[in-house]
Amino acid sequence: MTDITGEMWKGVIPDRRAPGGPFNLGGEAHKQLFCRTLLETHNPYKPAVIDWPKLEPDALERVVSLPIWDIAVQTEGRAGQNVKAYARLVADDDWLRTTVELNAFEESRHKRVLANLVEAYGITLQPEPPYKVPRDPEWAFMVTGFSECIDSFFAFGLFDLARRSGFFPDELVETFEPVMHEEARHILFFVNWAVWRRRNLAWWKRPWFELRVMAVWLFLAWERVGIARGFDATPANDANFTLTGASHVGLEVTLRQLIDICLAENERRLAPYDVRLLRPRFVPAMARLARRFTRDT
Repeated sequence: MTDITGEMWKGVIPDRRAPGGPFNLGGEAHKQLFCRTLLETHNPYKPAVIDWPKLEPDALERVVSLPIWDIAVQTEGRAGQNVKAYARLVADDDWLRTTVELNAFEESRHKRVLANLVEAYGITLQPEPPYKVPRDPEWAFMVTGFSECIDSFFAFGLFDLARRSGFFPDELVETFEPVMHEEARHILFFVNWAVWRRRNLAWWKRPWFELRVMAVWLFLAWERVGIARGFDATPANDANFTLTGASHVGLEVTLRQLIDICLAENERRLAPYDVRLLRPRFVPAMARLARRFTRDT
């Protein structure tokens, strides 16, 4: 499984198989299933040999004008570093170490895919900051995982909108599809890891874990307000950042319609995986709550 640098993902799937029947969440069978699901669905594509389709001038201008590329590349760069650091923290657990190493490999590969895309289409990026090894690997892993749960939910919907509207030509949609597929696998792995991790802590450590989870959500909420302000500092656009993203892909939709699309795409992309595995619930639940108070106008 060679990447753009010529290196290989050297992980070996442990030769034990999770039982096919019911199991207790947090148990060994649960861990084996959510780990094996990520490992066995790995796609060994090579960023270096992706044949980026030639775009017509108007399509090229639409892609180049999207204000997301710096954030996207830097986000994937940090994600790869964060997940890799957590893999070293769980070195005594064959299943988890192997799976988190693969997760880190794929996050780093996403960055290379994006780097190749911007190079292929002549998109100019700001200089990247150094990606520092986190001092608290588990905190960094949680920030990355919960962040992907938020971003993937909306990315699934916006990607589908871009496909429907023709903002992204069919050839570009097909080329980028493996990355979207991997994002679904990553969030599925992470939410099951979070439940497994909580249930395997001593009872007196669980309250601290829950506080850290709450702190991560608060941090991510604050961070996303900052990202929105980076695009446009006006309060109106801060409040409607997701809807503004929909308008960028060339299809006029209401916020309620966009939420419906995101919910449908989130369910579709997670549907192929074992029904015994938990799905992300918090972001879809918040989206449904927001939908109740949003007019379809």
